[in-house]
Amino acid sequence: MSLSIINAAVFDGESDSLTEGPVHVENGRIVAVGGAARPADRVLDARGRTVLPGLIDAHFHAYGIDLDMLALESRPLSYVALLGAKRLAAALGRGFTTVRDPSGGDAGLARAIAEGVVAAPRYLWTGPALSQTGGHGDARAADADVCGCGAHTVEVVDGVDPLRRAVRDRFRRGAHAIKIMASGGVVSLTDPIRVPQYSAEEIRAVTEEAARRGSYVAAHAYSPEAIRHAIGNGVRSIEHGNLLDEPTAAAMAAAGAFLVPTLAAYDAMDRRGAAIGMAEISRRKNREVLAAGRQAVTLARAAGVRVGFGTDLMGVLEDEQLQGLRLQVEVDGPVPALRSATSVNAALLGRDDLGRVAAGCVADLLLVDGDPLADPSVLWAGPEKRTVIQGGRVLGPEAGYGLESQRQ
Repeated sequence: MSLSIINAAVFDGESDSLTEGPVHVENGRIVAVGGAARPADRVLDARGRTVLPGLIDAHFHAYGIDLDMLALESRPLSYVALLGAKRLAAALGRGFTTVRDPSGGDAGLARAIAEGVVAAPRYLWTGPALSQTGGHGDARAADADVCGCGAHTVEVVDGVDPLRRAVRDRFRRGAHAIKIMASGGVVSLTDPIRVPQYSAEEIRAVTEEAARRGSYVAAHAYSPEAIRHAIGNGVRSIEHGNLLDEPTAAAMAAAGAFLVPTLAAYDAMDRRGAAIGMAEISRRKNREVLAAGRQAVTLARAAGVRVGFGTDLMGVLEDEQLQGLRLQVEVDGPVPALRSATSVNAALLGRDDLGRVAAGCVADLLLVDGDPLADPSVLWAGPEKRTVIQGGRVLGPEAGYGLESQRQ
């Protein structure tokens, strides 16, 4: 199957400006950008539109169906997975052709996606995030004598040997990477948000096991102390990082670590948290990190840290996913924000065949009306204003988002 997109402007995922020229696709991959016209099975006239790489959300939770962690973990996995499939399909419709799920997912969901049973972005998962007792992944209130045993998105594991076993089992099942909780968090009820979590020995055990598999570790971390504790023990990807300071940003750059900001989550929880029953202690912690999140992105960029893009939206807040682009554009401007959501995230994932409009890359593409560099609001316009192409297939509601196998 071949496809030619003609008369379009192109943002290639890396350049400072748009180029003009056709994009030619054969058998799911881009074979040429620019040059002469070619015969194709399908020609898509994109006059007045811009072709972008398909967007990548590096912090997406398929199983994050509820902001209440204990309620989420108490539900049957079959129920959680069915709702997770709907969340994935909605993300694909918004133009996110790849997501990394750093707290959830499993081999069954990944297989269903790969076999075309459900329509979804390319799905890279970590399995349940690892948390210490009383850490960000421990959903119990201080006075609650209960156990959230579901382990759909988080699993409480303490000690070097149990952590090694947990990491090895995740890779046995096909995990892309490993996620740990390395500081307190917003929606967890008992942990101060700035306090580092896990011992150095525990984190090193996790990062050593991941490195042995040619993979990496992502860490939920907010404070400078927690971030330095994580990267000093081998963590490659810092999730959130809102309370970052200049010395810690410099340390991240020296370590080659990525920052994945999730500005959409704090903005959405600030505006909608009370209405959806978010606990007051969580809303208070959210206010602490909300304003600092934008400054963290600025500090990271100034230090030379590679800044990605994520959303971290739980429950009904998932409909704010595209607003994450708006928030990052407001901090960074359109070109850096688009790089973050395409080529930088692809580098984080170790997938140089994603996130760019270039010969040899997978033909995951997004067409938007107008020029997103001149008018970035087209990036967060509704799905009816965009055309999604995944693996060279033009998707849309009328095509059921194309349920052919996504294996490549």
